[in-house]
Amino acid sequence: MSGPNMNIPSLQGHTSPEEWQLRVELAALYRATALYGWTDLVFTHISARVPGKDHHFLINPYGLMFDEITASSLIKVDAQCNKLHESPFPVNPAGFMIHSCVHEARHEVQCVMHTHTRAGVAVSAQREGLLPISQQSTLLLHSLGYHDYEGIALRPDEQPRLQVDLGDNNYLILRNHGLLTVGASVAETFLAMYFLETCCQIQISAQAGGELIRVDPNIQRDVKEVIRTGTSGEGAQIAWPAVLRKLDRIDPSYRT
Repeated sequence: MSGPNMNIPSLQGHTSPEEWQLRVELAALYRATALYGWTDLVFTHISARVPGKDHHFLINPYGLMFDEITASSLIKVDAQCNKLHESPFPVNPAGFMIHSCVHEARHEVQCVMHTHTRAGVAVSAQREGLLPISQQSTLLLHSLGYHDYEGIALRPDEQPRLQVDLGDNNYLILRNHGLLTVGASVAETFLAMYFLETCCQIQISAQAGGELIRVDPNIQRDVKEVIRTGTSGEGAQIAWPAVLRKLDRIDPSYRT
């Protein structure tokens, strides 16, 4: 059985090897989100496209804390968030609305991560948005979009505007709402959120002090090449295995 006292049968051996590997990595991302303090109880989501199944996605069982999620407890849904296998837990179609439109528009994206952290929401409420005041911000400002707040994201007519505002960026600040990152892998999506969340925390802390020093715009010119050559594509291939080792030392049950 998978999960502490949750009566969730293990799906290992009942999915393709590719889907099982994705389940393990996505469950790890949920655990890492809890570990780094990015959760909002049970009210945000991380989704991942199933390899070889363009319109099948994995998402969290609604009601579980992120540090309870395991590979087998993740629920496979279609593009309308209908469950594709039995689970004792519900899914939240409203919570999948943002994710589904991102997956629809960006077929190269495997994973979509959305958070409501205090620092992220605080920066999203600032008129200038994310400021170029840290080295971390130079890594993502070239790929950052903004989406104006339209109320709780329940209406399908908002989806086209969200798709346009994200464009081909990997980072999106949802005004008065929170943060969103995408990636071609779970690892890339995690690291994108790590940088974006860190930038927001730095900004809120810096604004509590004196006058801010902004990074020279000229430094931004070659940032994509610097990232590619200096950090192996923002370092996801380096950082993510280390995160998995940390999770395994704490509690490897996410793998079940």
